[in-house]
Amino acid sequence: MNIGASGAAASMGIAYGAGVLKKRMALALCGIAVFLGAWLGGEEVVKTIGSGIVPSSTFTVAIALIVLASAALSLFLANMFGIPLSTSEVTVGSVIGAGLVYQSVFVGKVLWIALFWLLTPLAAFALAILATSFLKRKTLKNWIAKSKSGPILAIIVVLMGMFEAFSAGMNNVANAVGPLVAAGLMFKEDAVLWGGLAVALGAFFLGHRVIETNGKKITTIMLEEGCIISGTGASIVTAASLLGIPVPLTQITTSSIIGIGFAKHGKAVLKKGIVIQLLTVWIVSPVLSMVLSYTIIQLVIEQNIYPIIAMAGILISVFGVMSLMKKSAPEVILGKANELKLVKKG
Repeated sequence: MNIGASGAAASMGIAYGAGVLKKRMALALCGIAVFLGAWLGGEEVVKTIGSGIVPSSTFTVAIALIVLASAALSLFLANMFGIPLSTSEVTVGSVIGAGLVYQSVFVGKVLWIALFWLLTPLAAFALAILATSFLKRKTLKNWIAKSKSGPILAIIVVLMGMFEAFSAGMNNVANAVGPLVAAGLMFKEDAVLWGGLAVALGAFFLGHRVIETNGKKITTIMLEEGCIISGTGASIVTAASLLGIPVPLTQITTSSIIGIGFAKHGKAVLKKGIVIQLLTVWIVSPVLSMVLSYTIIQLVIEQNIYPIIAMAGILISVFGVMSLMKKSAPEVILGKANELKLVKKG
């Protein structure tokens, strides 16, 4: 359900932000599309999450529960702040945390997935800039303004949003049910059915804050821009799903929206508080879920407290350095100001 709220709801943010659909209708259509995507095409990524990152033998019932709990907690916190978070990143982070405990991570596969995480949002960002620059051409803008294309574009935006939600179901349902299949708690066919239903319910009942962030708080979006964003994002995610690669749908969509803002307003859009907050959460969230998973397994399953003590020491050191940097920064600024005053007097 958290996956539906965070990832799938963001896919209809463009249709909502452009005023084509009311919020509840957008979330309802999203729920239908994401369920169909999970049910009809979610099995390949289930294989990757269940046995492609760590051996399936790693997943006992207890470890599957811890992995899912760590990912769900990270997602829940992001949803409460209205931040569209990549469910693939937090789930893969949780699985890696379990693999680190037993030194059973397939490093090559993780690096391959991480490469997709890096390249797909960058590709979406670049394509959005190119598309927006193309739409800025005077002849094209005049044609759009003079033609009666508004209703047609509105329909296309909705269809593209549903296509994106469909791709979300294909890719993201595995994040919830992959560990359950690997632990032998569910058959793969049943898992994608029930997982898809839960994601759909999450999109409808919990997705209102995330769809507000993507649709209204980053930048204004025209219908023709929305068509390109959703179509590009859905195509990238569908292709990755067929290859069994869990990719950050939310990052792809949001990067496209930021790309439009960059093309229209320049670097100013990158200085917006919401953009900085998004980037920070994207970086921290997979690490957070990995640390949570690793820590809980060490304490509960292995009953080994020594790695936790070492981790606590690292955290104390990091926060201590950050605190010193914050305190020293005003002193440095004040010192430079005094130096300038002395120079002026001299």
